[in-house]
Amino acid sequence: MFDAILVEKPGDTQTVSLTQAEEAQLPEGDVTVDVAWSTLNYKDALAITGRAPVVRKFPMVPGIDFAGVVAESSHPDWKPGDRVVLNGWGVGETHWGGLATKARVKGDWLVALPEGLSMRQAMEIGTAGYTAMLCVMALERHGVLPESGEIAVTGAAGGVGSVATALLSKRGYQVAAVTGRASEAEYLKGLGAASIVGREELSGKPRPLGKERWAGGVDVAGSTVLANLLSMIRYGGTVAACGLAAGMDLPATVAPFILRGVTLAGVDSVMCPIARRREAWSLLAAELDLDKLSALSVELPFEAVIETAPKFLDGQIRGRVVVPVAPDLG
Repeated sequence: MFDAILVEKPGDTQTVSLTQAEEAQLPEGDVTVDVAWSTLNYKDALAITGRAPVVRKFPMVPGIDFAGVVAESSHPDWKPGDRVVLNGWGVGETHWGGLATKARVKGDWLVALPEGLSMRQAMEIGTAGYTAMLCVMALERHGVLPESGEIAVTGAAGGVGSVATALLSKRGYQVAAVTGRASEAEYLKGLGAASIVGREELSGKPRPLGKERWAGGVDVAGSTVLANLLSMIRYGGTVAACGLAAGMDLPATVAPFILRGVTLAGVDSVMCPIARRREAWSLLAAELDLDKLSALSVELPFEAVIETAPKFLDGQIRGRVVVPVAPDLG
């Protein structure tokens, strides 16, 4: 038996509980991991509350990422005792995830815990931080460099936005942190933001083209926010889009793309190829300020995850939320 947050749907109504499950219930996989740390992400909160159809199969253990120690393995790359990290690959949606003391997954989904990072620190980074690094990598691939000009980061007080702000500022970029919470200004400046932009500046009806303002952007919102952001990107700039917190629609025109040569670079963290994952994690371990990383994070007891999920969706939580599932493992 092992402890798990279990989302079930015995009829028309979804239920969720912290309970015990049997190892025989674990899904197929060639590596079994003792989970030490996990996280609470936006997608996890949706899965737990049922506010969006994130869970594709029931019953389901949510938790889109985890760090832990290999307990059993028939995969050639992994042996018992290896310290590993997992992000994405559908865990918490179609495959049991990390909000449990055990997980069974495909070995091809795992990344070795980078040297110099603890398992808690890996989860302080988590999917949000890993996605933020993928966004930074996308900007650089498209030629947006520190000397190009200021970069707008939407949802800057959230998990992805906080880490993106810290990473970009560490690399020498000037960051315009976009937030709907004016009270977070000092927090964001502490992460390295050069300026604070009220979310209302990107919330009105989008124009086909606005005043050229930013060299690039990292967007977690989608919808009207992304449409406005695109209209204000300078000639030849790029926006790395990785989220849909404001909606899946995009009420924009082609004007920024064909008149200013703007690039909209989609960033997917779930099915990202393993080579790029390893690169992202290596860069995170080398570049992210661990003191700032701790400042980004709050620790949430395993037994408090379910009751906290609605607060997460209502914007009452900032930065990263780490969950000590079995912290004695490391």
